[in-house]
Amino acid sequence: MFSDCTWLNEPARHTLDDAGLTVTTDRATDFWRITSYGFIRDSGHFLGRAVAGDFTAQVHVRGDFHELYDQAGLMVRIDERHWIKAGVEFSDGALMLSTVLTTERSDWATGMAPPLPDGFWLRVTVANGAIRVQYSADGVTWPLLRLAPFPAAARYLVGPMCCTPEREGLTVRFTHFTVGPALARDLHDLS
Repeated sequence: MFSDCTWLNEPARHTLDDAGLTVTTDRATDFWRITSYGFIRDSGHFLGRAVAGDFTAQVHVRGDFHELYDQAGLMVRIDERHWIKAGVEFSDGALMLSTVLTTERSDWATGMAPPLPDGFWLRVTVANGAIRVQYSADGVTWPLLRLAPFPAAARYLVGPMCCTPEREGLTVRFTHFTVGPALARDLHDLS
């Protein structure tokens, strides 16, 4: 599935093989717009696949997150002013589940991550003017991480994302990346 993707801010070190994608982050990479800090950063690594219409995408992510703001997951992007990144982020000495929704300005929502010794799964569904973000520790049970309005667009880019605003050298492995029709499941269906 990665063969249909294109880079935004291609990292200096990355490999693609039959099983997945491995990325090592460059120095001071991030996605953020204005809120609280006043700056705009659009330098994070993102490998996006173009999608028209409603869709569901998911990926498995594994990395050694241990420095402030180390992060990885999925991004859905319309343009530099309209996007969401979702996954994990290291903050306040702990691994957090994290989403940043940006419509002109970024917000940031976090919660403590459960133990994720084998990495984690992320799933995003864009349908009917909304985005549903789910995570999974086992690829079987998918709790809701976020439900939010999301702008309708003729085309989205979706794919793996990683950043290290305070350093370089985080290595992240992305596997099992899929994109398909939007899952039509009840909000409380955890499958």
